[in-house]
Amino acid sequence: MSDTHDKARAGRALDAANFFLADVRDGLGPYLAVYLLTEQHWDEARIGLVMSVATIAGIVAQTPAGALVDATRAKRTVMAVAAILVTLASLSLPLFPSFLPVAISQGVAQAAGVIFPPAIAAVSLGIFGHRAFTKRIGRNETFNHAGNAVAAGLAGLSAYWFGPTVVFYLLGGMAVASLISILAIPERTIDHDLARGMDGANEAEQHDRPSGLKVLLTCRPLLVFAICALLFHLSNAAMLPLVGQKLALQDKNLGTSLMSACIVAAQLVMVPFAMLVGAKADTWGHKRFFLAALLILPVRGALYTLSDNPFWLVGVQLLDGVGAGIFGAIFPVIVADLMRNTGRFNVAQGAVITAQSIGAALSTTLAGFVVVGGGYSAAFISLGVVAAIGAVICLLALPETRHGGQRRRGETAPPASAIAAE
Repeated sequence: MSDTHDKARAGRALDAANFFLADVRDGLGPYLAVYLLTEQHWDEARIGLVMSVATIAGIVAQTPAGALVDATRAKRTVMAVAAILVTLASLSLPLFPSFLPVAISQGVAQAAGVIFPPAIAAVSLGIFGHRAFTKRIGRNETFNHAGNAVAAGLAGLSAYWFGPTVVFYLLGGMAVASLISILAIPERTIDHDLARGMDGANEAEQHDRPSGLKVLLTCRPLLVFAICALLFHLSNAAMLPLVGQKLALQDKNLGTSLMSACIVAAQLVMVPFAMLVGAKADTWGHKRFFLAALLILPVRGALYTLSDNPFWLVGVQLLDGVGAGIFGAIFPVIVADLMRNTGRFNVAQGAVITAQSIGAALSTTLAGFVVVGGGYSAAFISLGVVAAIGAVICLLALPETRHGGQRRRGETAPPASAIAAE
């Protein structure tokens, strides 16, 4: 009874942590572009460059962050420290708004923020196990998107009355709430061997023998998935900042508020799609959901070019909710599929996140220079083509990863090394 009570308490704490971390783990996100454009009067190429520099600084921490989550039994403390660092780095931006301090502060925020996705996924797997993992990740993403929607709504209303810098202080408030939520997760409920991807059924035999790190390079489906994730983010990362810049150029005073409307619209759509992944992915197939997330991006990019009307741009942004909602929920599920029984779940997450972060870093730089050279429409079309290439690779080279049938029979899924050898 105590174990059931502890798991229920852990589930509620995870719900709260995902809700409040939604605003913290991404730092300032697209608000940074609007702030630098309207308040500091930077041009689009310079904005893209500083965002890329900051993202590249964060890339260095991705795979080590996953390895740290695999190794440490202080996962809650690691997340709490990361939340504090993200908040302090973001709050320093209004005080030091020149190029070098902005690049450094956002680099710190990115480096600290990369700990959250693998840590939250690891804690979820460690508490609920492989059988309930897809459902739990869908629930995590539901609360994450709900938190993003609430935070963006508050940011939009506050920015309308008090100016764009209010988002920095909203981030601080969310960080305090996230710290309380993280520490409310009962430590005793986390099975740290299960959290790194070992199979609970064979824990006695396997927990001391995780696979070598070479599994990251020998598992062909993982490499294909990493390439597709890179292309997804190369296409997706710059789209919302570009929309924010277009909105801000039309009406400086409403730029941040309209950006918030875009985010709220997308996040509200992400909630049901994250729930759909959690409920149906094990039945319908993990690859199908990932392919759908890739295919929505070319459509979105093309629609952005049809009108500069603010209501149209916000409406098209709803499609971001479809693609990002699916991707956020299916990503850790596919990695867990491929790394099951290896003990390398979180370092694999870090490695794939490294790939997608490279895509995100290049995305803002690519889009910034295309905008300067060819305009916003050319940038949106270019980003859409990138996602279309990723969809083709996914369709032709990525196998279905789910082990649903094996789980229903109570069998153990094959390790990644066996998948790689096929």
